[in-house]
Amino acid sequence: MAGINRPTPTKTNLMNLKGRLIFAQQGYELLDQKRSILVLELLNLVDQAVDFEEKAHIILSGAYDSLQQAVMEMGKLKTAGIISAVNIEAGITLNSRRVMGVSLPVVNTQFTENAPYFSPDSTSPWIDQSISNFKDALTLMGQLAELKISIIRLSQEVKKTIRKVNALEKIAIPDLEESVRYIRSRLEEDERDSYILMKRVKAQLEKRKGSSW
Repeated sequence: MAGINRPTPTKTNLMNLKGRLIFAQQGYELLDQKRSILVLELLNLVDQAVDFEEKAHIILSGAYDSLQQAVMEMGKLKTAGIISAVNIEAGITLNSRRVMGVSLPVVNTQFTENAPYFSPDSTSPWIDQSISNFKDALTLMGQLAELKISIIRLSQEVKKTIRKVNALEKIAIPDLEESVRYIRSRLEEDERDSYILMKRVKAQLEKRKGSSW
């Protein structure tokens, strides 16, 4: 504090500042734990996102390869006719979960197969494989979107938590500690001055008492 805005050196202020210091230290410990948990969760989600991106790429490639095989086996017109008969609805359900107070999305993908549909007897098995792969790819892409949004939100919360931790560690706690030291020092100095004064008064009284005899 360097002599600026120093508190009045009273016992009441000392007790109040000690309470604030304890509260700030406890807050620092809790925020530091929160930061560690958030960082671990964030790193875990980043690893998952990398893994899901690779899986989605592989499945999408497989879906297009299967579709190409169907075209080669049945021809473009027949394949196009079968594709137009596919009536599958994709639905997404959004829920949420919380990690250290941060709301993270949970994405669930559902598929509903409706008529008209095509007869598997007159089609290539590559069609079924391609449809299955595209459904898996959509599911993975929903999960990947969930992961990426979660990563963004956790990253923002980690930054906010780090700022709070740094503010407590480098500003608030040192200032409170310095204020406590300052008041304690002044009170001790006042007590010493009072003690010396009392000794002088006592000595003067004893001297006067002795001279009166």
